[in-house]
Amino acid sequence: MIDFTRIDYLQNGNDRQKKAYEILTKYQVLEKMKDYSPILAGTVPIEIDIKGSDLDIIFEVDLKYKQDFLDDLLFSQLISHDAEVEYPIVNGEKCITLNFMLEGFPIEIFGQNKPTTQQNAYLHMVAEYKILQEKGEKFKQKIIELKKQGIKTEPAFGMLLGLENPYEDLLKF
Repeated sequence: MIDFTRIDYLQNGNDRQKKAYEILTKYQVLEKMKDYSPILAGTVPIEIDIKGSDLDIIFEVDLKYKQDFLDDLLFSQLISHDAEVEYPIVNGEKCITLNFMLEGFPIEIFGQNKPTTQQNAYLHMVAEYKILQEKGEKFKQKIIELKKQGIKTEPAFGMLLGLENPYEDLLKF
């Protein structure tokens, strides 16, 4: 299986993966923020992204120190002073999110006070990757088609796999 905690696998991927690797390494996104255990999650790593899909980067952030995290992002020159920051509640836990662009690539930052390898975004991606490996190319194309119709990733998997609650059920894979 791919080691998703690193991004070197992107170098040998499809065009969008190679572009993502180029941007992330050029701006040293993961290196500059290494104290927060960043991982690229979402659809790009598992090749089910569509045009406009963002690069989801998850971080481990103790929200008591959210200003330190935001300052580190700001001083790393990744975000501008006017970046919109939100503090949603996800699965009963406070999080931090912000979105910005790097060379035409939308980037979404998601921070939670939990190790990145234990966050749902990472666990869903790994489960989806395993399912894609098992089900093959036709299944993958069906997921992509559903995404092009505006259906989010987890619900798309849920539809094709007959999952009642895809956000919870995918965690069982």
